[in-house]
Amino acid sequence: MKTRPQFFGFWFFSLLLLLPSASYPSFIENGEEEEDDISRSMFPDDFLFGTSTSAYQIEGAYLEDGKTLNNWDVFTHIPGNIENGDNGDVADDDYHRYMNDIELMESIGVNAYRFSISWTRILPSGKVGGVNPYGIRFYNKIIDNLLLKGIEPFVTINHHDIPQELEERYEGWLNPLMQEDFVHLAKTCFENFGDRVKYWITINEPNLLAEMAYLRGWYPPARCSEPFGNCSAGNSDVEPLIVVHNMLLSHARAAKLYHQRFKAKQGGSIGIVANAFMYEPFRDNENDRQAVRRKLAFDVAWIFDPLIYGDYPLEMRKYHRKELPKFSQEETQLVKGSLDFIGINHYSSLYAMDCLHFPCTAIYDRAIEGYVAVTGERDGKPIGERTGMPRFFVVPWGMEKIMDYVKRRYPTMPIFVTENGYSTAGHHDEQELIQDFKRIKFHKAYLGALARAMRKGANVKGYFIWSIMDNFEWIHGYNTKFGLYYIDRKTLKRTPKLSARWYADFLKNKSYHQGKPNLPKSPWSQNHVLEMGSKVATASRTLLRA
Repeated sequence: MKTRPQFFGFWFFSLLLLLPSASYPSFIENGEEEEDDISRSMFPDDFLFGTSTSAYQIEGAYLEDGKTLNNWDVFTHIPGNIENGDNGDVADDDYHRYMNDIELMESIGVNAYRFSISWTRILPSGKVGGVNPYGIRFYNKIIDNLLLKGIEPFVTINHHDIPQELEERYEGWLNPLMQEDFVHLAKTCFENFGDRVKYWITINEPNLLAEMAYLRGWYPPARCSEPFGNCSAGNSDVEPLIVVHNMLLSHARAAKLYHQRFKAKQGGSIGIVANAFMYEPFRDNENDRQAVRRKLAFDVAWIFDPLIYGDYPLEMRKYHRKELPKFSQEETQLVKGSLDFIGINHYSSLYAMDCLHFPCTAIYDRAIEGYVAVTGERDGKPIGERTGMPRFFVVPWGMEKIMDYVKRRYPTMPIFVTENGYSTAGHHDEQELIQDFKRIKFHKAYLGALARAMRKGANVKGYFIWSIMDNFEWIHGYNTKFGLYYIDRKTLKRTPKLSARWYADFLKNKSYHQGKPNLPKSPWSQNHVLEMGSKVATASRTLLRA
């Protein structure tokens, strides 16, 4: 008499265990559990939560209202440079749809927006020509409308795009003359926008631009040398060091100008942004642990050490000889202490292998790479879940570790995470791209890691998701997608992905599961679960009476 009810009770309990997991997607993979309890309340009240974009990647209108050609306008029109032959001529058409895009941000509830200034839109001929009033008017309208919506403008003065005229006149960042043109650009921005902009970034990712444009030759002006590539001109072992040197001096001169002439009245702050992978030893030995420290110095400290301490890292001075530029005594005083905050663009982590004591390929066995080889795999297994970008893996603990590294190396500096995002490849259909559960999982996990770093003392002041919408992702064109909003490439219609709704719920201090109505409809709806539970309970009582 007891056998049948006991068996049914076991079956009933098992069904109830299964029902919730059928209702919502699983966020546990490969034994890694996400922090489901991450919430807005875990961060300070004045913490900035925003989204990031850049001018060339979203604006379009590449020759409208007085704008002239920049280096990306020219580079993208050379066949073979960009996937699918894409370009930024139209991009997301933000130039004409900026009000709609600001409303999208308002609907999410962000309190900051990081965007960049198109150099050739406000200064079509650099410092030798006049200011373009149409360009000034465009950015004034963006800034004013952001402030009306309660969104703080976080402005990048230069994000990869420079006037093509300067490239042709004196080879752009390879020439110290670029410093004068950049300071003129910065001065124009301070004069026209500084009364309302409180956060300035001078240059986005000098280290990444040096790598992609002058080491590998994948970005304009496409300069490199063997074994990194087969470019028509360039020197991969030397030119990246020269262009970063000129960018750092450009930053320092602009920062000095701001601090001396504008800060007292405008009350803002000025920083710079570095691309920052975290690294893990490939092998459990001291050589690879040293390789991790060396790689971080050659990547991250390369940018920040001069601007905080006045010179390049000792690790770089040790292995570079005459090719690493030296700061004069006057330049040392100029660059030292020229940062008000640090900006970190962090997406992923990689393994690092020592090449000083172990054989490596020719690409890594050289000073420009710090004698360190990097990879995303070990023993055939990736360091984290793969994404739509070859070098980007989902490694949440890397966020905590890179914040800890920055905190320890620069203990007094405020930090902003100016980019963090998850990419999908474009071969998915629209519905798959919109139902972006993995992007939600990514941001929750990385925010959880960021919160842990802050509890351990990292002075982090803000976090920006890349990006508000799918856009032109440089050499990958429109195939790689990071956005919270899906962009239909034919109509340019903006459609919110689930991640946009999740971010809105997060900023309202609602958990993901409290936001259930935003999820796709499931046959296992709450009412259906309750109805099924009622039927099972009735059947159970009937059997117990039998």
